[in-house]
Amino acid sequence: MTKNLQWRIALALGVLIFALVGMLPLKDKINLGLDLQGGMHLLLKVDTSKVPEEAREDAPIKALEIIRNRIDEFGVKELSVYRQGTDGIVVQLPGVTDRDRARELIGKTALLEFKLVEDDMDLYSKALEGQVPDGYELKSVEKEKILLKEDVLLTGDTLVNAEVKFDQSRFNEPYVAIEFNAKGSSVFSNITGANVGKRLAIVLDGKVHSAPRINERIPSGKASITGRFTVDEASDLAIILRAGTLPAPIYIEEERTVGPLLGRDSINSGIRASIIGLILIFIFMVAYYLFAGMVASFAMLLNFVIILGTLGWIHTTLTLPGIAGMILTIGMAVDANVLIYERMREEMATGKHMRSVISFGYDKAYSAILDSNITTLIAAALLFQFGSGPIKGFGVTLSIGLMASMFTGIFVTRIIFELISTNKKFTKLPMLKLFPKTNIDFIGKRWIAYTLSAIVLLAGLGTFFMRGEKMYGIDFTGGQIQEYSFLKPIVAEDVRKTIDATGIKDATIQQFTNKNQVLVKTALDETAKIGDAFKSSFSDNPSELLRVEKVGPSVGKHLKKNAFLALMWSLAGILIYVGIRFKNIAFASAGIIALFHDIFMGMGALAISGGEMDLNIIAALLTIAGYSINDTIVIYDRIRENTKLYRKASMKEIVNMSVNQTLSRTVLTSFMTLLAVISIFLFGGEVLRPFSFVLLAGMISGVYSTVYIASPLVISWSAKQSK
Repeated sequence: MTKNLQWRIALALGVLIFALVGMLPLKDKINLGLDLQGGMHLLLKVDTSKVPEEAREDAPIKALEIIRNRIDEFGVKELSVYRQGTDGIVVQLPGVTDRDRARELIGKTALLEFKLVEDDMDLYSKALEGQVPDGYELKSVEKEKILLKEDVLLTGDTLVNAEVKFDQSRFNEPYVAIEFNAKGSSVFSNITGANVGKRLAIVLDGKVHSAPRINERIPSGKASITGRFTVDEASDLAIILRAGTLPAPIYIEEERTVGPLLGRDSINSGIRASIIGLILIFIFMVAYYLFAGMVASFAMLLNFVIILGTLGWIHTTLTLPGIAGMILTIGMAVDANVLIYERMREEMATGKHMRSVISFGYDKAYSAILDSNITTLIAAALLFQFGSGPIKGFGVTLSIGLMASMFTGIFVTRIIFELISTNKKFTKLPMLKLFPKTNIDFIGKRWIAYTLSAIVLLAGLGTFFMRGEKMYGIDFTGGQIQEYSFLKPIVAEDVRKTIDATGIKDATIQQFTNKNQVLVKTALDETAKIGDAFKSSFSDNPSELLRVEKVGPSVGKHLKKNAFLALMWSLAGILIYVGIRFKNIAFASAGIIALFHDIFMGMGALAISGGEMDLNIIAALLTIAGYSINDTIVIYDRIRENTKLYRKASMKEIVNMSVNQTLSRTVLTSFMTLLAVISIFLFGGEVLRPFSFVLLAGMISGVYSTVYIASPLVISWSAKQSK
């Protein structure tokens, strides 16, 4: 064993140990995303328009601190609260699914005020008749109308404590006991001392909770807030008061809430899709490449371990699209093995010794593997840069997986083959061969292909643009969706009638393959109204809210802009890389046209199927872009190689020859990658079904465009350049 081989083995073992340490114990190293364990993601906007100009820059900072204190006392584990932009705050609450309580806790301004109740009956009578005097306001408290003086005598700024206590005289009814600091106690003492016999209203965010009569001076600085609270309501109010008053109103710009039931289903679906995808790929690789297939399968398992280990080291959050990225990466990792094995097959056909077969096979496949993976990495990196939430997770997982696949496919498997080649009995490497050597005139059929593509693209994109705004999901247009699961199958028309009866206009109803589940899309937050209507109309078929997604119009515009930038920058990055790597603008231009062809095919398939464009679909389109150019580069690499070998051949002959030589690789890689995508489509759950459907359409198109679009266009562009 050479020293070179020894250090390579040591490096491979080091990476394996690194991955295992990072991976185990898995539950302590990798956090599950909200879509897998349930929870809430909120994007809050601090409205600084009513804040004095000198305090506008500090208001979001103070609001973030107060919100974090409120959630800390609420007891949420692994919470995440951080600023986004100048006036945005992102709040992530894993495991929290009581959305109404969480929204109240986070969004309540908690402006506590003490005001005197006017006891002049003449003024009170006028107010009841609709003539509220200047400087007064008419309020309600426990079914009673009271007239308050607008002057605020004391606020909650001087509070030092608020806690829940129970009133024994009122059947243990909870109330909130509050306590002021020395300054507040002094003011409170003066107020109560000067107004004995009068009523003092306790007002929170404009709502009167109680208005007790002052019987005597209260020097202790202690008071109580009553209001027929539940224990949770009193507890939350105490938390809010302790954390302090928000410096400005807060609005929820974006919400993504996933219930625990859907989270569990997502985990089960993701694991099931992963296992089935892996098994299908392993079976095919071993059946087709025999021993070499076993080596490739081992490399893919190692690839899986490295992905999990790296995710564990960086303590990332694993999302459902992230799981899809892992499955997809494993499918694409096969590409490196297929490229190498097909090259080794070619070298064996020349009668070379096995050591030479191994050496030449890896060396000749290296450039195609490197180029194709780097272009896909460009798309993955831009997903991370411009994506948000789960899409970032998809980009991270895809990037790690691509780098891991290059390491295992090029480095680790070569070590295994070189170790085996030291055995003198290792003289051949049997493999099945389903694809005989072909000599098909693909280029001669290019005009038929161009016409066919034009027809399909016109149909797909025509449908896309005809659907207009209906083509876009709430990620880009704003609005809200609620997904419900019923105990028994439900008829969509019955759901529509029930919602129409509530007076909600323009609601969109969508039923999944699972007849128990329905998706309701509305312009505003109508969750409470819809939930009550379902309880009333379907009392014998109870429902559960699985998830809520809300996006404000300004957030939708921002997401749409970022999605467009991600697509444009990825295409620009790929164009520049391919142009530099092949030193020929003809290759880059033809590749980009084919790439657009595949992206548009995916968009058209989505439109015709009635789907909507959202962030997951953008991730799918960027993945298609990476996969499409990946496939194309393999043929380009062979064209570049053949151009040097056959200097007297025409470009048409070289391109045809190259396509035929790489045909088996194109079909095999595409087939196995599609096995992974089909696994996501069939077993990944409803959330990932549109994502995987677009991937299927784009990847099938990618195989076709590589042969019939990208390759023929090289000839056309080269002819123009030579003129």
